[in-house]
Amino acid sequence: MTQTWNPVDYQEKGSFVPALGEPLLDLLAPVAGMRVLDVGCGDGALTWKIVEKGATVVGIDASEEMARAARARGIDAVCVSACDMAFDGEFDAAFSNAALHWMTEDPAKVLRNIAKALKPGGRFVAEMGGEGNILRIREAERAALQKRQLDLDVLAPKFFPSAGQYKGMLEAAGFAVSQMTLFNRKTRLPDGLSGWLKVFSTGVLSALSEDDLPVFLQEVEALARPYLTDEQGWFADYVRLRFVAVKQ
Repeated sequence: MTQTWNPVDYQEKGSFVPALGEPLLDLLAPVAGMRVLDVGCGDGALTWKIVEKGATVVGIDASEEMARAARARGIDAVCVSACDMAFDGEFDAAFSNAALHWMTEDPAKVLRNIAKALKPGGRFVAEMGGEGNILRIREAERAALQKRQLDLDVLAPKFFPSAGQYKGMLEAAGFAVSQMTLFNRKTRLPDGLSGWLKVFSTGVLSALSEDDLPVFLQEVEALARPYLTDEQGWFADYVRLRFVAVKQ
């Protein structure tokens, strides 16, 4: 199974993702005349803020539904995976928010393709899930799936590297890392854990029968509740890896 995206659900229940990614814009510092590649642009909510600064932006996303939603905002967005894109020395900067950890097929190739897309000296500004990201959520999903003889890493693979691991990968792809931070980000889930799973774990949920789906969601919530709730309700145990790298 693979993750699928519904732009309407994403905008309604996942709008915190682009909102929390806005500090990246300060690191990118887009200006008029800058040409930017947005890797994993999603529905373009954050991409549009780069456009508003006067930069020329091309967005790519492996989901046709999300690329279409980005185009509906007026963004130049194409449906192509970062593993398959073939840009060559076209961009002053690359940008990515909450997308690189979904690109599990060949993360090293993704970085090589991004480096190839940049001009010499071009910057790569990004944030992704880092080591320990959604650990408690995945533990609960894994336990509930094991009862059903299903494998979480097959249904929903993720790539959450440590800072040291990813710095090495960036350097191997031809980047010099100028900033890198791994930090916890306790993130509120206004629709609860089940609402989050229905948007961000479709690869798992699509493997379940219609009758079993509500049972599974209840089981996952029961397993995660001691770790991911407080007096304000549900939250996600996000850990983010943020960095700035320069193509050599």
